[in-house]
Amino acid sequence: MSNNEITVLVEQVAEYLLRHQQKLAVAESCTGGWVAKVLTDLAGSSEWFERGFVTYSNQAKCEMLGVSETTLNTFGAVSQETVCEMALGTLNNSHADFSLSVSGIAGPGGGSKDKPVGLVWFAWAKEENKEPIIMASEHQIFKGDNREAVRQQAVEYAIAKLIALLDENRG
Repeated sequence: MSNNEITVLVEQVAEYLLRHQQKLAVAESCTGGWVAKVLTDLAGSSEWFERGFVTYSNQAKCEMLGVSETTLNTFGAVSQETVCEMALGTLNNSHADFSLSVSGIAGPGGGSKDKPVGLVWFAWAKEENKEPIIMASEHQIFKGDNREAVRQQAVEYAIAKLIALLDENRG
């Protein structure tokens, strides 16, 4: 995906959030702030982007987002359970209406048979009746010959899926 295509996606997110007077916050592990960077590349993003958490370590996930140590010890940082807790914790620790979270194995090392390099988990959440709820969670296994390729695909996927979920939320 080109920079122009990413910009178009970000503009769609911005348009929705501005129209509904809502805000977005993100929690990132393997992408290291890249989602927040792409979102804030758009001038005026302070009107709809509330904050970003880069919670690369497990300790940061616990301290900043309230992810349970039990969850991390049982399922690992790269798991559906962890990204869901990250997404909910992002809403609980911000003033946002929507959140997305990302945790994965960008490589080149760190993978295993059960969790290969390229595995990235995502979760998207929203505030509903003053309670954070998960809108969706899923994983992808991205291909790439380097760390940057996996991370870029994860950023693009997270934003594209957010747009699809925001579109569903209109109804």
